[in-house]
Amino acid sequence: MHAMPDWLAQRARLSPRKAGLIDRNGRAYTWEELDRSASAFAALLSRHGIECGDRVAVFAGNGYPYALAVMGIARLGATLVPINVRLADAEIAFQLRTVGAAALLADVERYDRAAGLFQSPLMLDELAARASEGRVGEPGPGRRPSLPGFGTDLDRPQGILFTSGTTGSPKGAVLTFGNHWWSAVGSALNLGLREDDRWLLCLPLFHVGGLSIVMRSVVYGIPAVVHERFDPEEANRAIDQEGVTIVSVVSQMLERMLDARRDAPFPRTLRCLLAGGGPVPKPLLERCVRINAPVVQTYGMTETASQAATLAPADALAKLGSAGKPLFCTELEIDAPAGEVGEIRVRGPNVSPGYVTARGFERREEAWHLTGDLGYFDDEGYLYVVSRRTDLIISGGENVYPAEVEAVLESHPDVLEAGVVGRDDERWGQAPVAFVVIKPGRRFDAAELAAYCRARLAKFKVPVAFHELPALPRNASGKLLRRALADAAPSTGKEQTTP
Repeated sequence: MHAMPDWLAQRARLSPRKAGLIDRNGRAYTWEELDRSASAFAALLSRHGIECGDRVAVFAGNGYPYALAVMGIARLGATLVPINVRLADAEIAFQLRTVGAAALLADVERYDRAAGLFQSPLMLDELAARASEGRVGEPGPGRRPSLPGFGTDLDRPQGILFTSGTTGSPKGAVLTFGNHWWSAVGSALNLGLREDDRWLLCLPLFHVGGLSIVMRSVVYGIPAVVHERFDPEEANRAIDQEGVTIVSVVSQMLERMLDARRDAPFPRTLRCLLAGGGPVPKPLLERCVRINAPVVQTYGMTETASQAATLAPADALAKLGSAGKPLFCTELEIDAPAGEVGEIRVRGPNVSPGYVTARGFERREEAWHLTGDLGYFDDEGYLYVVSRRTDLIISGGENVYPAEVEAVLESHPDVLEAGVVGRDDERWGQAPVAFVVIKPGRRFDAAELAAYCRARLAKFKVPVAFHELPALPRNASGKLLRRALADAAPSTGKEQTTP
């Protein structure tokens, strides 16, 4: 066991009246308030029968209630399971079953939907309001909670975040407090830390990119500026008027921010635009250079508790397009000779110990985590990511796994087989495109296939276009040749776009 002081309680002792969280309306919550409210939130969970070691799912949008839930669940000693609000009901139900969720917390907007997925979900907004006001009430017999604390044991699971990995089969990556601790330490050693730092959180809290900002804010003692959703005008306002110094975005978000400000320079107080979620297009990087936007690329994944490598701000111009060098606590290697493209491998104390699957917990046995991503090092050791996993489609920062979409299409009664690839998309970076072989005697109908997918998949996973082929290209061993599909996309005369 690797024990530390309770992070949140320690931060409240060190910086009691300093802001720890600022909401979109400018309401600042001090560390002292957050610490007190987290204990109250944990007590409320305990009154509902939730215990240390339980897994608690959260199905909500960004905001103070969600951030408080992250802290309160940790204070109780339970494990957070963030649920992607963009998933279809069947996908959410699968995740809840897989982790054996003891409770589901939902916000007002999603409560009715949550009630159809889980018996007696808890209203997140009400819990947060009661906790903030100290309205906990007297616990019943045996319900006085034991509060082990936020981060007291680095080996203890903090969260389970679902990712499909390279196989397309959903599994929950376990992130420990130690994973978050070393990720925070590595990031601070690379980007630096200032007394006046404010980190804008406009990525979803159900993604590791958003969650990691909350975890780091506690460790660093800086406020997280939490926006309910990404809005380019609001993000720019927070930078221009509210003293935000660091922003985490994906390339599509960054482009929308530049468009909204018509490429007007950012204020000098903004010191870092951290761009992840896949390689940033070179034209966008060059656009940032022209207006002196402090953009730095980062490479990471759920399994590494966010960043694994990040370009130091001092190298941003000299190494345009690079994801930088590994963070201090992390090692990277390429499965190829020096200078050649190969699979990226990562190891370090920020790497997840394993996954929760339908079969239970599967511990990672290998020292190196095999990412499935392709990249290379230049002669100075800087990482360049060629593609995010061989078959992976990254659409607006969201991962789309072809195998998952193909499985849904092949369950349609008219489809014999299906193949899915990504193609360039001006708005989202990439978008999924489907190729299907229709069963004899059946009819190819893109509208019907799209509707079928929408009922079973998150919207961002639904193909934007469908192609009918007489057969899918395969090699001698029967493996689908996705590159041949991608090459065929522009030439087929049978494309039907998604309505």
